[in-house]
Amino acid sequence: MKNVTLEISGMSCGHCVGRVTKALGALPGVKVEGVEVGKARLEAAEDVAEDAFRKAIDAVGFQVTAVRS
Repeated sequence: MKNVTLEISGMSCGHCVGRVTKALGALPGVKVEGVEVGKARLEAAEDVAEDAFRKAIDAVGFQVTAVRS
């Protein structure tokens, strides 16, 4: 497992946090550790591609601006 922090633009409230949490939690091999406005922390299996995070966040109306491992 690898620790990943995502910087996310467009989030502004608790509802946004819930949408991001749900989207990331639905990805196989991902355990969400915490989400706050503008940021998500998670553990991901080594084979989970960065593109999977971006697609999941895009699908709920936000944008990943940075991925840090």
